[in-house]
Amino acid sequence: MSRREISTDDAPEAIGPYSQAILADGWLYTAGQIGLDPATGEFVEGGVEEQARRALANLEAVLEEAGLGFGDVVKTTVFLADMDDYGAVNEIYGDHFTAPFPARSAVEAATLPRDARVEIELVARAAG
Repeated sequence: MSRREISTDDAPEAIGPYSQAILADGWLYTAGQIGLDPATGEFVEGGVEEQARRALANLEAVLEEAGLGFGDVVKTTVFLADMDDYGAVNEIYGDHFTAPFPARSAVEAATLPRDARVEIELVARAAG
């Protein structure tokens, strides 16, 4: 199996023993991204909407570092601190993807890293 770390300064540094993403045999697997500004390491100002936009911008930076874009994404997982935020996050999410949309799961989590309101991870196809 070929395996390569993908890392960019345009997304927050990993805060533990993991990579921003791994490219393995033509598939990109990202770590979850939350609404941290990569320049400051702090949450963006605002609520769940701003955090969702920043999380998606962080994912876009990781995708670009791998030579990919949102059109290459086949699966996402959205973790919410409160399922009542689903509609707001869904609207922002929809601004980043076009049909055919990736498969997606959305779940409420008791606690997200650093008490984030939303965390998003994805899988993208890099070859073929």
